[in-house]
Amino acid sequence: MRYRELAPGIDVSVVGFGNWTVTTGWWGEYTREESIRLHREAFDHGITFFDTADTYAEGYAEDVLGEALADVRDQVVIGTKFGYDITSDHQRVGQQERAHRTDVAYISQRLDESLKRLGVDEIDFYQLHNPRMEHLDADDLWGFLEEAKAAGKIRAYGIALGPKIGWYEEGAYAMRHRGAGAENVMPGDSGMAGMQMIFNLLEQSPGKELIEVAEETDHKLIVRVPHSSGMLEGNLTADHVFPKNDHRRHRPRSWLVEGVQKVARLDFLTHDMTLGQAALKWVLSHRTCVTTLPNIYSSKEIAEFAAAPDQRDLTTQELDRIAELYADNFGVVPQSTPDTDKVNGGLGA
Repeated sequence: MRYRELAPGIDVSVVGFGNWTVTTGWWGEYTREESIRLHREAFDHGITFFDTADTYAEGYAEDVLGEALADVRDQVVIGTKFGYDITSDHQRVGQQERAHRTDVAYISQRLDESLKRLGVDEIDFYQLHNPRMEHLDADDLWGFLEEAKAAGKIRAYGIALGPKIGWYEEGAYAMRHRGAGAENVMPGDSGMAGMQMIFNLLEQSPGKELIEVAEETDHKLIVRVPHSSGMLEGNLTADHVFPKNDHRRHRPRSWLVEGVQKVARLDFLTHDMTLGQAALKWVLSHRTCVTTLPNIYSSKEIAEFAAAPDQRDLTTQELDRIAELYADNFGVVPQSTPDTDKVNGGLGA
């Protein structure tokens, strides 16, 4: 395993564990015991960065993480997220996004509850979950984060962009206006330390543009979906059938068909490592990207992905070839399949 600095005094493993896959039911069903075992197994493989959110199964994911890592708390870095209203009685349909709620009284309560569920006195990296521009302009919210840091409840803070690919404007604005020394940050305040975003070699924009801003503003990046929702794990086919509780059933069929064709063009990366490992090495070739959150659903992924940092770096020729393929859409002609035609007959996102 290798380690990089996420924020001053906070080093993280370059491969992390985002525990939504084993706690939310969107990637299959896991018992509490199974989820805890996978957390521990990841730690045993050198993974020290664990990411979760208060909205994942209404706090259950934080609770599981806290129990799984209680006796190694001083050896791990815990990130969690906030900003959604998890107390509302409104019933979501499928993957429908919750309503945000970011007033200081509410966020203060949510922070205390996250600390309790995680079983910690301090959260290492506290992230505003999928913010809109209005949240980035809320001075009282950002002032509260500085107060929470001064009070020893969080060590550093940032944002997690989403929920889907995109969000360049929000990410660039946050780094330029909420980082240390920015005009919106009070003198003496630390400002946000970093940001979480989607980035992989099949979905490079706006990640590459955000990396340029991160280099300009001295921010660190956490990359989620480094395998393009499993496509870059190299085990999908055009007729793959996803289980009923797999959220990828809701994607348009063109995503699966085109993705499989693109992956077939990447076989030059797999002579001495797996495609999944090569995809992580590609993300980590960008030095501003300090850690990745591959989707982990079993012991197999833990062993494979945790070994990725020890594989050779991708060559300049391989990196150039990937850039050429991406510029040409990997030579794939876009499908004309309407978005209503979902993979495996899913009901839509």
